[in-house]
Amino acid sequence: MKKEEIIRSIKDTGVVAVVRAESAASAMKISEACIKGGIKAIEITFTVPGAADIVKSLAGAYAGSDVLIGAGTVLDPETARIAILAGASYIVSPCLNADTVRLCNRYSVPCMPGAMTIKEVVECLEAGADIIKIFPGELFGPAIIKAIKGPLPHACLMPTGGVSVENAGEWIKAGAVAVGAGGSLTAGAKTGDFDSITNIASKLVEAVRKARN
Repeated sequence: MKKEEIIRSIKDTGVVAVVRAESAASAMKISEACIKGGIKAIEITFTVPGAADIVKSLAGAYAGSDVLIGAGTVLDPETARIAILAGASYIVSPCLNADTVRLCNRYSVPCMPGAMTIKEVVECLEAGADIIKIFPGELFGPAIIKAIKGPLPHACLMPTGGVSVENAGEWIKAGAVAVGAGGSLTAGAKTGDFDSITNIASKLVEAVRKARN
């Protein structure tokens, strides 16, 4: 899938599942539960043990489908290259590392660095970011999206942190192109309740759809 198609697909569904787990097995189960619930973009964070192998397994399993497997918590270009070689369709970072964005652009892979201020958003735009991750979102709430898009209406923003079924629609109505959901989505994994993850995933997708309509 081409870069433009990947970006469009992420925006269309409007939800990225941020997968953090204590083991590869748990990360795989969380990912599968999210996909079953209708989330098409899965972000495997590089805080998960064996993250590159998980990305490779999932990318292979869902090759040719509309499911996108990406890598998150990517702090440097070395990690980004490892993730891309493993099959990651997009790269997400908690903050801007210009060399990481440059590498992603070199290989035509969407890159989503994190930002929290107007200045940081501008720096991400200047570096060539495709979507800017507003992180941590819970510090400001949906109002920050509207505030940033005042002077920067062209910025594509995706909040992560504090996103839930209850407020996902508010983020979208404020101008976010998508939302990144982590803890509120995957909490059930701690007790082995993966069905709850599927249920929440479907509700998040529906919340985004309703907000857009």
